[in-house]
Amino acid sequence: MKRLLAIALTTLGLAAAPAPNWSATISMAPNGAMVQGNPKAKVRFVEYLSYTCAHCAVFVGEASVPLKRDYVGKGLVAVEMRNAIRDRYDYAAALLARCGPPSRFFGNSELLMAKQNEWLARAPDFDKANGPAMAKISVNDSLKLIVRGLGLDKLMATRGLSQVQINACLTDKVMQKRIVDMTNEAWNIRKISGTPTFLINGSALEGAGHWAVVEPALKAALDAK
Repeated sequence: MKRLLAIALTTLGLAAAPAPNWSATISMAPNGAMVQGNPKAKVRFVEYLSYTCAHCAVFVGEASVPLKRDYVGKGLVAVEMRNAIRDRYDYAAALLARCGPPSRFFGNSELLMAKQNEWLARAPDFDKANGPAMAKISVNDSLKLIVRGLGLDKLMATRGLSQVQINACLTDKVMQKRIVDMTNEAWNIRKISGTPTFLINGSALEGAGHWAVVEPALKAALDAK
């Protein structure tokens, strides 16, 4: 019967429109966080992340596909990514993740996490070579030096970013302030214990660092009345 109805509706040009893929809906929240998904989703899933956090990279690798496919894309869950930077390398990466329009953020972020082992492995040698110089230059110049020294400029070029665009993102005062403010909220106001830290509808999810722990909690929140 359903099949016959579908055929009839199609014949009359009345077939139902395909359900939207909410993963393509990306915006910036007033607090500077990046949000993906249905703004009216029943569940708001917040992640405090650091780009130099190995556990964060593992979680992104585990969760990115199923989270978008089964929850965000279907409009059930909205994801909010908040920065909790831990060091100058993290700061540089956080600015690069935000380079371009909001629609580019999650792709940029996932690439930085996927290649974390490669670019972060260059940090010790970078410190040895540039430690004295870093103390004598401006924050903006130090960010540019970090990005070149760790090869982050070449990595982001694969996302279509030119050196001019990269430098503009690194020195964007508005974006710098948003990241610093979010970091202050994370460590000094909320006082998170580390990264990643997760909130589900405002409540902290304790003991979570893997998708195997997070997914049941998301399902429970969706099932709750």
